[in-house]
Amino acid sequence: MTKSLPISFRLPEETKAALERAAKADARSVSSLVTKILTDWLKTNGHLDG
Repeated sequence: MTKSLPISFRLPEETKAALERAAKADARSVSSLVTKILTDWLKTNGHLDG
């Protein structure tokens, strides 16, 4: 597995809270959920092979 790189960004408080709830409901960490969401979007929109 390749080494992952850190990224930092700001979210509105309500968005962060919703993300935390969604991650918990999916038995994932917030980082894992964000990675999944971004990867799925990038694949769907032709920016990432897979």
